[in-house]
Parts: sequence; structure tokens; C-alpha cells
Amino acid sequence: MGKLFQPTQIGDIALKNHIVMAPLTRNRSPGAIPNDLNVEYYRQRATAGLIITEATAITHQGQGYANVPGLYSKEALDGWKRVTDAVHAEGGKIVVQMWHVGRISHTELQPNGGKPVSSTNRIAKAKTYLVNPDGTGAFTDTSEPRALETFEIPGIVEDYRKAARAAIDAGFDGVEIHGANGYLLDQFMRDGVNDRTDEYGGSIENRARFTFQVVEAVTREIGARRTAIRISPVTPSGESYDSNPQALFTHVVEGLAKYDLAYIHIVEGQTGGERDYRQGDNPSFDYKALRAAYEKAGGKAAWMVNNGYNRDMAIEAVESGCADLVAFGKPFISNPDLVERLEKNLALNTPDQSTFYGGNAKGYVDYPTLEKVA
Repeated sequence: MGKLFQPTQIGDIALKNHIVMAPLTRNRSPGAIPNDLNVEYYRQRATAGLIITEATAITHQGQGYANVPGLYSKEALDGWKRVTDAVHAEGGKIVVQMWHVGRISHTELQPNGGKPVSSTNRIAKAKTYLVNPDGTGAFTDTSEPRALETFEIPGIVEDYRKAARAAIDAGFDGVEIHGANGYLLDQFMRDGVNDRTDEYGGSIENRARFTFQVVEAVTREIGARRTAIRISPVTPSGESYDSNPQALFTHVVEGLAKYDLAYIHIVEGQTGGERDYRQGDNPSFDYKALRAAYEKAGGKAAWMVNNGYNRDMAIEAVESGCADLVAFGKPFISNPDLVERLEKNLALNTPDQSTFYGGNAKGYVDYPTLEKVA
């Protein structure tokens, strides 16, 4: 049995293998409340070494898509407790991805129909997902945001702290701070989005300040060894761009090195697309140099890689030491028993893309396992 399929330890979390279920937005939690379908969906996939939940809003303001779950109501937390109990009953481990979408939202999803908030007041050329009056879902343009006032930012840092505490109280094994894919923290980090002139804008140090404040607050609340973060140095999701991503994210990981985090989750290339994606005139991003900079600064967290990995690539990444954990996204949608299929090198079910976002049990909890096929 190769290393990919053997137990490992990340921070305070013991895993039965090195395979991770990546966060996957599925839009099946009306009212931002996890329900019976969600419980079964995650329970089915508990053979993963670690499950990272779909991105989950820390507050109502943090919501960006219809029917995604939250961490800010008693009903939602009760729903998540049922999910974590089900995963743990199957011997699995699960962390919640904490999300504030920033400007990737719509006024229909915001408290009192207000504007989404961001580092800027410039609208993103991006889409969000709304539910029509007849119950069908559709993608639509995001709304115009407003730039956060400087005095508002500590309040959002506090929202992250509260959400982390609520997550642990709901039974999660840890949390993953979503700092990727063009959402709020990423909007502050990238100079292609952040046009501020206060202490959160301008230099790399200023643009990374918000992210470090969130990491500090969360680790103080629940402990660094149950805290992780996701970053995506070059993905253009949410119309995000930086003129020098290598310098920016080197600074970010060097700053993260002082925390004894459970893991750092790296999206390599364009999320769901090219692994060697380049933004503008930037050279190819050097992920090996990024990890070397992190370790040189004293960082010891597990290194999780993501984006387009197959069985052979995952085995090689872990065996060679290039990665400690490998996250799989779409393969987990259609293969609840993905770990067994990978270990035995068996064929995978093909996902039905028409059921990815919204809907019911179809394309969500009805994919056949090897046991059912037999």
C-alpha cells in the first residue's frame, strides 16, 4: 500500500489517508441550513482522509450564492452538527471552509438588499447563482460592491473568530480559512482588485494585513493546529489579478510560517483549468519555490495540493515529498468511494455536470459505489 493511502497527522487531526475531498459548492442548503441530503452526501464520502466542506458563509453579509450553507444561525449550526456526527460515525474527519465572498455576490443575497462589500467599489465581471421564483436556479451578474471603511474591517475579523468557534462547537475537526479564488481576503491581497489608500492598500505588506489578522484571530480562538488556509496564487476566479503573484504569495506564506497551522491548501494554476496558467505577462508560478520559502521561514504545516490531480500524479506527489496531501474535487462528486477506487486503480464514475449546482438527490447522493455495482 503506497504512502497516499496510509495514515498521517496534520496538526491535531489524525487522518486515515492522504486523500482530501476538496470544497465543492453544490447549492443544496436552502435558507443556508444543512439538511438531510447534505448529511447523507458527506457521510457517503467519509472514507476520505479529510473532508473540506463546501464554502460556508461566516455571516449573512458573507453570502454570495443562493442555497449555500452558513455558520451564523442556530439552525445552520444544528444542521452542521448532524453532518459532523454522521462523518465521525463513519470514522471520517471534516473541516469547514469559512467563507466571505466580498464582491462576488448580489444585492438579493445581502442583508436588507445592501451592496456587497470588498476592498474596492469596482464591480467584478463575474457571475453568482440565484434561485428564480419558480425554484429553478440561474447564474447572473454580480452586483456593484462598496469598499469597506477602514473601521469596519476589525468587525469582519471578529466575524471570522466567532465563526471558527461556532464551527468547533458544531463538531468540526478544524477550519479552513478561504483566502482564494477572488473572494474577500483575495480581493484585499491582489493589486488588480485592491485600490485602497489606507493601511490595507498599496504595498504587499498592507494588502496581506487583513488575511494575517484573520489568521491571528482564528488561531487564538481555536488553536493553530486546527486552523488551515487556502490560497490560489494565480487563479483568475472572480476577476482577480496581481502584478507580481510570486512576491505577494511568498510574503503570505512567510507570514503564515510563524503559525503552527494544520495545513496550507494550494490551488495550482487556474481553478478547474490550466495547471500552468499565467496571468498577463507574469512568468509561470513557481510552487516549489513557494514551499521552499515557507519552510525556510520555519513553516511546518502539511502542504496540500489541488487542481487536476489524477491517481498517478497524487501517488507521485506524496511519495516524492512534493506534497503531504492531495485534494480531489469533481472525482468526489461522482465517486463517494473514491479512495477505494484509487487504491484499487478501478474506473471512476463520470459526473453529471448538469446537476453540479442546485437540485435534489439526483447527481448528489445517488452515484453508485463499487458495492452497489457488484
